[in-house]
Amino acid sequence: MSTTLQKALQDRILVLDGAMGTMLQAYKFNEADFRGERFKDYPTALQGNNDLLSITQPQAIKEIHAKYFAAGADIVETNTFSGTRIAMADYQMENLVYELNYQSAKLAKEVAQEFTTREPNKPRFVAGSIGPTNRTASMSPDVNDPGYRAVTFEDLRVAYKEQVEALIDGGVDILLVETVFDTLNAKAALFAIEEVKEARGMDIPIMLSGTITDASGRTLSGQTAEAFLISVSHIPLLSIGFNCALGANLLQPHLEAIAKKTDFAISAHPNAGLPNAFGEYDESPEDMAEQIEAYFKKNLVNIIGGCCGTTPEHIRVIANVAAKYEPRPLAVAV
Repeated sequence: MSTTLQKALQDRILVLDGAMGTMLQAYKFNEADFRGERFKDYPTALQGNNDLLSITQPQAIKEIHAKYFAAGADIVETNTFSGTRIAMADYQMENLVYELNYQSAKLAKEVAQEFTTREPNKPRFVAGSIGPTNRTASMSPDVNDPGYRAVTFEDLRVAYKEQVEALIDGGVDILLVETVFDTLNAKAALFAIEEVKEARGMDIPIMLSGTITDASGRTLSGQTAEAFLISVSHIPLLSIGFNCALGANLLQPHLEAIAKKTDFAISAHPNAGLPNAFGEYDESPEDMAEQIEAYFKKNLVNIIGGCCGTTPEHIRVIANVAAKYEPRPLAVAV
């Protein structure tokens, strides 16, 4: 599968899917829907635990993956953005981490195989989504105690390793460490991945995607785009790039900052603009695609998709534009 992915990456700009959360909101699932029969008597509130829907509402998750593939996506992300025991502690569901990740990977893989069978000339891939957790290893959450840390590197390494093993067992083709606001968190994830690869005697492509949090052009932990690239370049990555936080136009300078400084493929999946006063994203598929087309004209990216606020229609329009352009040249085979 890795060879097939490498060839596809050399041949064309690959299209990643759009937002999972945006699509799930349309289902208007209530507390009972999140619980399903299995968790109807669970002691904590579960509404909002989107990862759990891979167990309680699997058909909806498969429908969303299918809609993105049908819209032109080459890669879909598993429904596992919060799939670590650190994040699942909010719902007292740490013991379900392996099952949540395994099941999410299995669902996405089933849909990917259906589409690949239907269109063998356009193989579909599954990226195991590995989110940043809800804690940061580099900064204190307590302004009165700057030396305090709510999580350690070791905590993160152990949590990520559990998630990675389940995603691989479930059949993912790629591991996507995404929405990185703290590079130390990301390094724990990358360290865990390398541990699993070594223990299993296997290789699996790794995508890494950071988040520039505001107009300062830095991640939350203070790195510029170039510093982020340099600090993780010792890992053999498939791609590096950015997602979330910014719309496509605001993200472009940061892609330019790294595109000429690495042999890794470059990825981007920006938001559908900036959120409005109600926290919603208003940018139309056409407006977003017009901004992203500037990436293609400047040969900035190899993988393109969408984050918050994006839908299959956004991906459809972006994929149609991407098909007109060559991917960013890769200096060496990825």
